[in-house]
Amino acid sequence: MKTKILYIILLAVIIYGCDRFNSDKIDDAVARVNDSYLYKEDLKHIIPNNVSKVDSTLLANNYINNWASNLLLMDKALLNLPEKQQESFNSLVKQYENDLYTKAYLEALVKRSIDTTVSKVETDTIYQRNKESFKLNDELLKLRYINLPQNAVNLQGIKSKFKKFEKNDKVFLDSIAVQFRSYSLNDSVWVRASQVIEKIPVANQSNKNQLLKKSNFVQLKDSLNLYLIQINDVLLRGDYAPLDYVKPTVIQIINNKRKLELIKEIENEITKDAIKNKQFEIYK
Repeated sequence: MKTKILYIILLAVIIYGCDRFNSDKIDDAVARVNDSYLYKEDLKHIIPNNVSKVDSTLLANNYINNWASNLLLMDKALLNLPEKQQESFNSLVKQYENDLYTKAYLEALVKRSIDTTVSKVETDTIYQRNKESFKLNDELLKLRYINLPQNAVNLQGIKSKFKKFEKNDKVFLDSIAVQFRSYSLNDSVWVRASQVIEKIPVANQSNKNQLLKKSNFVQLKDSLNLYLIQINDVLLRGDYAPLDYVKPTVIQIINNKRKLELIKEIENEITKDAIKNKQFEIYK
């Protein structure tokens, strides 16, 4: 008899506790769609600290309405879509989940193990092997330029040093660069002709031919500014891009190849271990 009474008391406590727990959960909820609840805690990440009460209320209401709409639409979809279609979707969702986990895991292993050091021999080899893929779709230029006011102080001296461009001339031009509207004195790197035209307003299709001549000094002006441009080298469309220009792409090709090889090696190792430990069997 005592045991029965204790059992009844224990059952009542459990039921009361569950009710109390559910009551607390409902008290903390801000919205409900059927058996799904949205809680105050869920809204914290969508409301910045520095917004007004009116704005925070607006953000919260928008989030709640979107949350409810999505759940209600999902309920309707589950109720009305054919079972076969739902099974297909579930398979896709499961596959997507598997892909997310396996990709994240493999990327972590690869990041920890891959050697990203690339030698000159490797870059040269891959470049030569894929050279046909590196034909240019845009002209490339090596140039330097200065954009300065037409009435700049010591204009002739600046122009002379810009054209000679020996070591002392470069130091001098760097020292007075504050008076230039814009400039680039690094003439050892390749840049696209389209970038030059974008950067230098007076350079356009009508005078583009002047920019496509090697060892050519070009002087252009608009109503206020003078542009001094020295073209050192030119590559035309259809020419092979130089290795120093496409080197980042070549390195990426090499590292991608290494990554794929490493992933294959990891997959093979995991499969071998599973077979060895009798975690994976193929039934004949």
